[in-house]
Amino acid sequence: MRNINELRAEMESGMYDSRLKDIYVDEKMVPYNRERYVKAIDRFKELYREEEVEIYSAPGRSEVCGNHTDHQNGHVLATSVNLDAIAIVTGTDDMTIHLVSDDMPEEIIDISDVERNADEEGTTKALIKGVVAGIEDYGYKIGGFKAYITSDVLMGAGMSSSAAFESLIGTILSGLYNHMKISSVDIAKIGQYAENVFFGKPCGLMDQMACAVGGLIYIDFLDKANPVIKQVPCDFEANQYSLCIVDTKGSHADLTDDYAAIPEEMRQVAKFFGKELLTEIMPSEFFSNIALLRGHISDRAVLRAMHFYTEQARVDEGVKALEANDFGRFLDVIRRSGDSSSKLLQNIYSTKDVHTQNVMVALGASEYFLGDEGVCRVHGGGFAGTIQAFVKNAAVDGYKNSIESIFGEGTCHVLKVRPYGGIKVIA
Repeated sequence: MRNINELRAEMESGMYDSRLKDIYVDEKMVPYNRERYVKAIDRFKELYREEEVEIYSAPGRSEVCGNHTDHQNGHVLATSVNLDAIAIVTGTDDMTIHLVSDDMPEEIIDISDVERNADEEGTTKALIKGVVAGIEDYGYKIGGFKAYITSDVLMGAGMSSSAAFESLIGTILSGLYNHMKISSVDIAKIGQYAENVFFGKPCGLMDQMACAVGGLIYIDFLDKANPVIKQVPCDFEANQYSLCIVDTKGSHADLTDDYAAIPEEMRQVAKFFGKELLTEIMPSEFFSNIALLRGHISDRAVLRAMHFYTEQARVDEGVKALEANDFGRFLDVIRRSGDSSSKLLQNIYSTKDVHTQNVMVALGASEYFLGDEGVCRVHGGGFAGTIQAFVKNAAVDGYKNSIESIFGEGTCHVLKVRPYGGIKVIA
Protein backbone atom coordinates (compact mmCIF):
# COMPACT_ATOMS: atom_id res chain seq x y z
CA MET A 1 0.00 0.00 0.00
CA ARG A 2 1.11 3.56 -0.67
CA ASN A 3 0.28 6.78 1.14
CA ILE A 4 -2.38 8.44 -0.99
CA ASN A 5 -0.99 11.98 -0.69
CA GLU A 6 2.54 10.92 -1.59
CA LEU A 7 1.25 8.82 -4.48
CA ARG A 8 -0.80 11.71 -5.84
CA ALA A 9 2.15 14.09 -5.70
CA GLU A 10 4.42 11.56 -7.43
CA MET A 11 1.86 10.90 -10.16
CA GLU A 12 1.26 14.59 -10.79
CA SER A 13 5.01 15.28 -10.95
CA GLY A 14 5.47 12.80 -13.78
CA MET A 15 7.37 10.22 -11.72
CA TYR A 16 5.27 7.42 -13.22
CA ASP A 17 5.27 8.65 -16.82
CA SER A 18 7.52 5.81 -17.98
CA ARG A 19 5.15 3.31 -16.36
CA LEU A 20 2.19 4.93 -18.10
CA LYS A 21 4.03 4.86 -21.45
CA ASP A 22 4.75 1.15 -20.90
CA ILE A 23 1.08 0.40 -20.21
CA TYR A 24 -0.62 2.68 -22.75
CA VAL A 25 2.08 2.48 -25.48
CA ASP A 26 1.17 5.79 -27.08
CA GLU A 27 3.34 8.68 -25.85
CA LYS A 28 0.51 11.09 -26.59
CA MET A 29 -1.72 9.31 -24.05
CA VAL A 30 0.67 9.80 -21.11
CA PRO A 31 -0.49 13.33 -20.09
CA TYR A 32 -4.13 12.29 -20.46
CA ASN A 33 -3.67 9.23 -18.25
CA ARG A 34 -1.51 11.09 -15.72
CA GLU A 35 -4.36 13.57 -15.22
CA ARG A 36 -6.91 10.75 -15.19
CA TYR A 37 -5.08 8.91 -12.40
CA VAL A 38 -4.71 12.08 -10.33
CA LYS A 39 -8.43 12.80 -10.65
CA ALA A 40 -9.25 9.20 -9.67
CA ILE A 41 -7.03 9.46 -6.57
CA ASP A 42 -8.77 12.71 -5.60
CA ARG A 43 -12.19 11.16 -6.08
CA PHE A 44 -11.28 8.12 -3.98
CA LYS A 45 -10.04 10.33 -1.14
CA GLU A 46 -13.20 12.42 -1.34
CA LEU A 47 -15.32 9.28 -1.08
CA TYR A 48 -13.47 7.23 1.51
CA ARG A 49 -10.86 9.39 3.32
CA GLU A 50 -8.46 6.45 3.38
CA GLU A 51 -4.71 7.10 3.47
CA GLU A 52 -3.24 3.85 2.05
CA VAL A 53 -4.08 2.67 -1.48
CA GLU A 54 -3.10 0.52 -4.44
CA ILE A 55 -3.93 1.08 -8.13
CA TYR A 56 -5.16 -1.61 -10.55
CA SER A 57 -6.00 -1.63 -14.26
CA ALA A 58 -7.74 -3.92 -16.75
CA PRO A 59 -8.04 -3.14 -20.49
CA GLY A 60 -10.73 -3.27 -23.11
CA ARG A 61 -10.27 -5.63 -26.01
CA SER A 62 -10.60 -5.91 -29.75
CA GLU A 63 -11.39 -9.07 -31.66
CA VAL A 64 -8.91 -9.16 -34.54
CA CYS A 65 -10.08 -12.35 -36.26
CA GLY A 66 -12.42 -15.15 -35.31
CA ASN A 67 -15.84 -13.52 -35.53
CA HIS A 68 -18.36 -15.67 -33.61
CA THR A 69 -16.12 -18.72 -33.30
CA ASP A 70 -15.52 -18.82 -29.54
CA HIS A 71 -19.00 -20.09 -28.64
CA GLN A 72 -18.30 -23.12 -30.84
CA ASN A 73 -14.99 -23.76 -29.01
CA GLY A 74 -13.09 -22.45 -32.02
CA HIS A 75 -10.00 -20.33 -32.66
CA VAL A 76 -9.73 -16.58 -32.01
CA LEU A 77 -7.14 -13.86 -32.50
CA ALA A 78 -7.78 -11.02 -30.05
CA THR A 79 -5.94 -8.16 -28.41
CA SER A 80 -6.09 -5.89 -25.42
CA VAL A 81 -6.19 -2.18 -26.29
CA ASN A 82 -4.91 0.94 -24.57
CA LEU A 83 -8.26 1.97 -23.12
CA ASP A 84 -8.93 0.59 -19.65
CA ALA A 85 -10.75 0.59 -16.35
CA ILE A 86 -8.61 1.71 -13.40
CA ALA A 87 -9.29 1.35 -9.69
CA ILE A 88 -7.97 3.18 -6.65
CA VAL A 89 -8.33 0.60 -3.88
CA THR A 90 -7.74 -0.10 -0.23
CA GLY A 91 -8.40 -3.37 1.56
CA THR A 92 -10.65 -3.58 4.61
CA ASP A 93 -10.80 -5.92 7.59
CA ASP A 94 -14.42 -6.92 7.02
CA MET A 95 -16.35 -8.76 4.32
CA THR A 96 -17.92 -5.71 2.71
CA ILE A 97 -17.15 -4.19 -0.68
CA HIS A 98 -17.78 -0.46 -1.11
CA LEU A 99 -17.43 0.54 -4.76
CA VAL A 100 -18.19 3.63 -6.81
CA SER A 101 -17.83 3.44 -10.57
CA ASP A 102 -17.58 6.84 -12.28
CA ASP A 103 -20.84 8.71 -11.62
CA MET A 104 -22.86 5.68 -10.55
CA PRO A 105 -24.27 5.29 -7.03
CA GLU A 106 -22.15 3.39 -4.52
CA GLU A 107 -22.47 -0.39 -4.44
CA ILE A 108 -22.27 -1.89 -0.95
CA ILE A 109 -22.04 -5.66 -0.98
CA ASP A 110 -21.78 -8.09 1.94
CA ILE A 111 -19.59 -10.84 0.46
CA SER A 112 -20.13 -13.19 3.38
CA ASP A 113 -23.18 -14.17 1.31
CA VAL A 114 -22.59 -14.35 -2.45
CA GLU A 115 -25.40 -16.68 -3.40
CA ARG A 116 -26.87 -15.99 -6.85
CA ASN A 117 -30.00 -13.84 -6.72
CA ALA A 118 -32.18 -13.89 -9.85
CA ASP A 119 -33.57 -10.45 -8.97
CA GLU A 120 -30.04 -8.99 -9.36
CA GLU A 121 -29.50 -10.19 -12.94
CA GLY A 122 -28.21 -7.48 -15.25
CA THR A 123 -26.73 -5.38 -12.41
CA THR A 124 -23.22 -4.35 -11.39
CA LYS A 125 -23.85 -6.01 -8.04
CA ALA A 126 -24.43 -9.33 -9.80
CA LEU A 127 -21.10 -9.08 -11.66
CA ILE A 128 -19.19 -8.28 -8.46
CA LYS A 129 -20.84 -11.10 -6.50
CA GLY A 130 -20.22 -13.50 -9.37
CA VAL A 131 -16.50 -12.72 -9.46
CA VAL A 132 -16.20 -13.04 -5.67
CA ALA A 133 -18.11 -16.34 -5.72
CA GLY A 134 -15.93 -17.65 -8.55
CA ILE A 135 -12.69 -16.76 -6.78
CA GLU A 136 -13.91 -18.48 -3.62
CA ASP A 137 -14.96 -21.56 -5.64
CA TYR A 138 -11.44 -21.72 -7.13
CA GLY A 139 -10.06 -21.98 -3.59
CA TYR A 140 -8.64 -18.47 -3.29
CA LYS A 141 -9.08 -15.95 -0.49
CA ILE A 142 -11.64 -13.16 -0.61
CA GLY A 143 -12.11 -10.03 1.45
CA GLY A 144 -13.63 -6.58 1.54
CA PHE A 145 -12.30 -3.43 -0.06
CA LYS A 146 -13.15 0.14 -0.92
CA ALA A 147 -12.66 1.24 -4.53
CA TYR A 148 -13.26 4.05 -6.94
CA ILE A 149 -13.29 2.88 -10.55
CA THR A 150 -13.20 4.96 -13.70
CA SER A 151 -13.19 3.60 -17.24
CA ASP A 152 -12.56 4.94 -20.72
CA VAL A 153 -13.41 1.61 -22.36
CA LEU A 154 -16.13 2.51 -24.82
CA MET A 155 -19.49 1.05 -23.83
CA GLY A 156 -21.49 -0.53 -26.65
CA ALA A 157 -18.47 -0.37 -28.97
CA GLY A 158 -17.45 -4.01 -28.99
CA MET A 159 -14.56 -3.46 -26.56
CA SER A 160 -16.13 -5.42 -23.72
CA SER A 161 -16.49 -2.89 -20.93
CA SER A 162 -18.15 -5.59 -18.78
CA ALA A 163 -15.25 -8.03 -19.30
CA ALA A 164 -12.78 -5.27 -18.38
CA PHE A 165 -14.78 -4.63 -15.20
CA GLU A 166 -14.87 -8.33 -14.28
CA SER A 167 -11.13 -8.67 -14.93
CA LEU A 168 -10.48 -5.60 -12.80
CA ILE A 169 -12.46 -6.97 -9.83
CA GLY A 170 -10.68 -10.31 -10.13
CA THR A 171 -7.28 -8.62 -10.31
CA ILE A 172 -8.05 -6.48 -7.25
CA LEU A 173 -8.92 -9.58 -5.20
CA SER A 174 -5.84 -11.35 -6.54
CA GLY A 175 -3.65 -8.44 -5.45
CA LEU A 176 -5.21 -7.65 -2.09
CA TYR A 177 -5.68 -11.17 -0.79
CA ASN A 178 -3.74 -13.63 -2.96
CA HIS A 179 -0.34 -12.01 -3.68
CA MET A 180 -1.30 -11.71 -7.40
CA LYS A 181 -1.22 -15.51 -7.62
CA ILE A 182 -4.56 -16.00 -9.41
CA SER A 183 -3.66 -16.67 -13.03
CA SER A 184 -5.01 -14.40 -15.73
CA VAL A 185 -6.66 -17.43 -17.36
CA ASP A 186 -8.52 -18.26 -14.14
CA ILE A 187 -9.57 -14.61 -13.76
CA ALA A 188 -10.98 -14.77 -17.30
CA LYS A 189 -12.92 -17.96 -16.56
CA ILE A 190 -14.25 -16.47 -13.33
CA GLY A 191 -15.34 -13.34 -15.21
CA GLN A 192 -17.26 -15.42 -17.74
CA TYR A 193 -18.86 -17.40 -14.90
CA ALA A 194 -19.97 -14.15 -13.26
CA GLU A 195 -21.47 -12.87 -16.50
CA ASN A 196 -23.15 -16.15 -17.46
CA VAL A 197 -24.51 -17.29 -14.10
CA PHE A 198 -24.96 -14.14 -12.00
CA PHE A 199 -25.45 -11.40 -14.61
CA GLY A 200 -27.51 -13.61 -16.94
CA LYS A 201 -25.69 -12.99 -20.22
CA PRO A 202 -24.64 -16.10 -22.21
CA CYS A 203 -21.31 -14.71 -23.47
CA GLY A 204 -18.32 -16.73 -24.66
CA LEU A 205 -14.88 -16.62 -23.05
CA MET A 206 -13.00 -14.56 -25.65
CA ASP A 207 -13.81 -11.13 -24.16
CA GLN A 208 -12.66 -12.01 -20.66
CA MET A 209 -9.56 -13.82 -21.92
CA ALA A 210 -8.40 -10.86 -24.02
CA CYS A 211 -8.99 -8.41 -21.15
CA ALA A 212 -7.39 -10.54 -18.44
CA VAL A 213 -4.40 -11.96 -20.35
CA GLY A 214 -3.44 -8.98 -22.51
CA GLY A 215 -1.36 -8.47 -25.63
CA LEU A 216 -2.17 -9.94 -29.05
CA ILE A 217 -3.17 -13.52 -28.31
CA TYR A 218 -4.27 -16.63 -30.18
CA ILE A 219 -6.80 -18.72 -28.26
CA ASP A 220 -7.91 -22.26 -29.10
CA PHE A 221 -11.05 -23.09 -27.11
CA LEU A 222 -11.26 -26.76 -28.18
CA ASP A 223 -10.75 -27.81 -24.54
CA LYS A 224 -12.79 -25.03 -23.00
CA ALA A 225 -11.67 -25.90 -19.48
CA ASN A 226 -8.04 -25.55 -20.55
CA PRO A 227 -7.85 -23.23 -23.57
CA VAL A 228 -4.58 -23.01 -25.46
CA ILE A 229 -3.26 -19.44 -25.35
CA LYS A 230 -0.31 -18.17 -27.34
CA GLN A 231 1.15 -14.68 -27.53
CA VAL A 232 1.48 -13.60 -31.15
CA PRO A 233 4.30 -11.23 -32.14
CA CYS A 234 3.18 -8.11 -33.95
CA ASP A 235 4.65 -4.64 -34.16
CA PHE A 236 2.03 -2.43 -35.76
CA GLU A 237 4.28 0.60 -35.46
CA ALA A 238 7.11 -1.10 -37.34
CA ASN A 239 4.65 -1.88 -40.12
CA GLN A 240 3.30 1.68 -39.98
CA TYR A 241 -0.32 0.71 -39.34
CA SER A 242 -2.84 1.79 -36.73
CA LEU A 243 -5.96 0.07 -35.39
CA CYS A 244 -9.05 2.26 -35.76
CA ILE A 245 -12.40 1.47 -34.14
CA VAL A 246 -15.34 3.41 -35.55
CA ASP A 247 -18.50 3.78 -33.48
CA THR A 248 -21.37 3.84 -35.97
CA LYS A 249 -23.84 4.96 -33.26
CA GLY A 250 -26.19 2.08 -34.00
CA SER A 251 -28.52 1.01 -31.21
CA HIS A 252 -28.05 -2.39 -29.55
CA ALA A 253 -31.62 -2.32 -28.30
CA ASP A 254 -33.74 -5.30 -29.33
CA LEU A 255 -30.79 -7.23 -30.77
CA THR A 256 -30.70 -10.07 -28.24
CA ASP A 257 -32.52 -12.42 -30.59
CA ASP A 258 -30.13 -11.57 -33.45
CA TYR A 259 -27.08 -12.41 -31.33
CA ALA A 260 -28.64 -15.56 -29.87
CA ALA A 261 -29.60 -16.88 -33.32
CA ILE A 262 -25.97 -17.23 -34.43
CA PRO A 263 -24.85 -19.88 -31.89
CA GLU A 264 -28.29 -21.48 -32.02
CA GLU A 265 -28.17 -21.94 -35.79
CA MET A 266 -24.60 -23.22 -35.66
CA ARG A 267 -25.74 -25.77 -33.07
CA GLN A 268 -28.57 -26.83 -35.38
CA VAL A 269 -25.95 -27.84 -37.93
CA ALA A 270 -23.90 -29.64 -35.28
CA LYS A 271 -27.01 -31.46 -34.05
CA PHE A 272 -27.63 -32.76 -37.57
CA PHE A 273 -24.33 -34.63 -37.23
CA GLY A 274 -25.15 -35.78 -33.70
CA LYS A 275 -22.78 -33.31 -32.07
CA GLU A 276 -23.13 -30.33 -29.76
CA LEU A 277 -20.72 -27.91 -31.45
CA LEU A 278 -19.33 -27.35 -34.93
CA THR A 279 -15.77 -27.78 -33.73
CA GLU A 280 -16.56 -31.47 -33.17
CA ILE A 281 -17.18 -31.97 -36.91
CA MET A 282 -14.50 -32.04 -39.57
CA PRO A 283 -14.87 -29.32 -42.23
CA SER A 284 -14.77 -31.94 -45.01
CA GLU A 285 -17.72 -33.77 -43.44
CA PHE A 286 -19.74 -30.57 -43.29
CA PHE A 287 -18.99 -29.41 -46.85
CA SER A 288 -19.69 -32.83 -48.36
CA ASN A 289 -23.16 -32.88 -46.78
CA ILE A 290 -24.42 -29.38 -47.63
CA ALA A 291 -27.06 -30.64 -50.07
CA LEU A 292 -28.46 -32.97 -47.40
CA LEU A 293 -28.28 -30.27 -44.73
CA ARG A 294 -30.35 -27.86 -46.83
CA GLY A 295 -33.26 -30.27 -46.72
CA HIS A 296 -33.38 -30.17 -42.94
CA ILE A 297 -32.28 -26.74 -41.73
CA SER A 298 -32.25 -23.19 -43.02
CA ASP A 299 -29.80 -21.90 -45.60
CA ARG A 300 -28.74 -19.20 -43.15
CA ALA A 301 -27.69 -21.83 -40.64
CA VAL A 302 -25.67 -23.56 -43.37
CA LEU A 303 -24.02 -20.28 -44.37
CA ARG A 304 -23.15 -19.47 -40.77
CA ALA A 305 -21.52 -22.87 -40.41
CA MET A 306 -19.57 -22.15 -43.61
CA HIS A 307 -18.34 -18.97 -41.96
CA PHE A 308 -17.24 -20.86 -38.87
CA TYR A 309 -15.08 -23.34 -40.78
CA THR A 310 -13.50 -20.80 -43.10
CA GLU A 311 -12.95 -18.35 -40.24
CA GLN A 312 -11.17 -21.06 -38.26
CA ALA A 313 -8.72 -21.42 -41.13
CA ARG A 314 -8.31 -17.64 -41.43
CA VAL A 315 -7.40 -17.27 -37.76
CA ASP A 316 -4.65 -19.86 -38.14
CA GLU A 317 -3.45 -18.23 -41.37
CA GLY A 318 -3.39 -14.81 -39.70
CA VAL A 319 -1.27 -16.10 -36.85
CA LYS A 320 1.21 -17.70 -39.25
CA ALA A 321 1.40 -14.48 -41.26
CA LEU A 322 2.22 -12.42 -38.16
CA GLU A 323 4.77 -14.95 -36.96
CA ALA A 324 6.44 -14.71 -40.38
CA ASN A 325 6.22 -10.89 -40.26
CA ASP A 326 4.14 -11.00 -43.45
CA PHE A 327 1.90 -8.05 -42.63
CA GLY A 328 0.43 -7.84 -46.12
CA ARG A 329 -0.86 -11.39 -45.86
CA PHE A 330 -2.25 -10.64 -42.39
CA LEU A 331 -4.20 -7.66 -43.80
CA ASP A 332 -5.60 -9.87 -46.55
CA VAL A 333 -6.81 -12.30 -43.88
CA ILE A 334 -8.62 -9.46 -42.10
CA ARG A 335 -10.23 -8.33 -45.35
CA ARG A 336 -11.45 -11.87 -46.09
CA SER A 337 -12.70 -12.24 -42.52
CA GLY A 338 -14.83 -9.13 -43.01
CA ASP A 339 -16.19 -10.42 -46.30
CA SER A 340 -17.18 -13.69 -44.65
CA SER A 341 -18.94 -11.96 -41.76
CA SER A 342 -20.94 -9.96 -44.29
CA LYS A 343 -21.78 -12.72 -46.78
CA LEU A 344 -21.91 -15.89 -44.68
CA LEU A 345 -22.31 -14.98 -41.01
CA GLN A 346 -24.68 -12.12 -41.91
CA ASN A 347 -24.21 -10.05 -38.76
CA ILE A 348 -23.91 -6.65 -40.43
CA TYR A 349 -27.50 -5.51 -39.88
CA SER A 350 -30.67 -6.83 -38.29
CA THR A 351 -33.40 -8.25 -40.50
CA LYS A 352 -35.86 -6.63 -38.10
CA ASP A 353 -34.93 -3.25 -39.57
CA VAL A 354 -33.36 -3.53 -43.02
CA HIS A 355 -33.65 0.23 -43.52
CA THR A 356 -31.10 0.95 -40.79
CA GLN A 357 -27.64 -0.34 -41.68
CA ASN A 358 -25.06 1.75 -39.82
CA VAL A 359 -22.36 -0.92 -39.92
CA MET A 360 -22.75 -1.55 -43.65
CA VAL A 361 -22.62 2.18 -44.36
CA ALA A 362 -19.40 2.40 -42.33
CA LEU A 363 -17.86 -0.56 -44.16
CA GLY A 364 -18.83 0.68 -47.60
CA ALA A 365 -17.59 4.20 -46.90
CA SER A 366 -14.37 2.89 -45.33
CA GLU A 367 -13.53 0.79 -48.37
CA TYR A 368 -14.04 3.86 -50.55
CA PHE A 369 -12.03 6.21 -48.31
CA LEU A 370 -9.19 3.74 -47.70
CA GLY A 371 -8.64 2.26 -51.13
CA ASP A 372 -5.26 0.48 -50.83
CA GLU A 373 -4.42 2.30 -47.58
CA GLY A 374 -6.15 -0.15 -45.25
CA VAL A 375 -8.72 -2.89 -44.67
CA CYS A 376 -11.90 -3.01 -42.59
CA ARG A 377 -14.38 -5.47 -41.10
CA VAL A 378 -17.24 -5.67 -38.62
CA HIS A 379 -16.09 -5.53 -35.00
CA GLY A 380 -17.46 -7.64 -32.19
CA GLY A 381 -20.91 -9.19 -32.19
CA GLY A 382 -22.18 -7.14 -35.11
CA PHE A 383 -25.63 -5.95 -36.21
CA ALA A 384 -24.92 -2.51 -34.71
CA GLY A 385 -22.03 -0.84 -32.95
CA THR A 386 -18.57 -0.67 -34.42
CA ILE A 387 -16.27 -1.55 -37.28
CA GLN A 388 -12.54 -2.14 -37.17
CA ALA A 389 -10.01 -0.80 -39.65
CA PHE A 390 -6.28 -1.33 -39.99
CA VAL A 391 -5.04 1.88 -41.58
CA LYS A 392 -1.63 3.04 -42.79
CA ASN A 393 -0.34 5.65 -40.35
CA ALA A 394 0.04 8.18 -43.15
CA ALA A 395 -3.64 7.80 -44.01
CA VAL A 396 -5.08 7.81 -40.46
CA ASP A 397 -5.84 11.53 -40.24
CA GLY A 398 -7.58 11.59 -43.62
CA TYR A 399 -9.57 8.44 -42.83
CA LYS A 400 -10.58 9.76 -39.40
CA ASN A 401 -11.79 13.03 -40.87
CA SER A 402 -13.71 11.31 -43.67
CA ILE A 403 -15.45 8.67 -41.56
CA GLU A 404 -16.27 11.19 -38.82
CA SER A 405 -17.97 13.37 -41.43
CA ILE A 406 -20.58 10.60 -41.54
CA PHE A 407 -20.81 9.44 -37.92
CA GLY A 408 -19.71 12.53 -36.01
CA GLU A 409 -16.64 13.97 -34.34
CA GLY A 410 -14.92 11.60 -31.95
CA THR A 411 -16.42 8.42 -33.40
CA CYS A 412 -13.12 7.13 -34.83
CA HIS A 413 -10.77 5.90 -32.10
CA VAL A 414 -7.13 5.32 -33.01
CA LEU A 415 -5.81 2.64 -30.67
CA LYS A 416 -2.68 0.67 -29.83
CA VAL A 417 -2.14 -2.93 -28.78
CA ARG A 418 -1.59 -2.93 -25.01
CA PRO A 419 0.97 -5.50 -23.81
CA TYR A 420 -0.75 -6.17 -20.47
CA GLY A 421 -4.02 -7.58 -19.25
CA GLY A 422 -5.21 -7.09 -15.68
CA ILE A 423 -2.36 -5.65 -13.60
CA LYS A 424 -1.42 -3.94 -10.38
CA VAL A 425 -0.21 -0.56 -11.65
CA ILE A 426 1.25 0.81 -8.42
CA ALA A 427 1.39 -0.78 -4.97
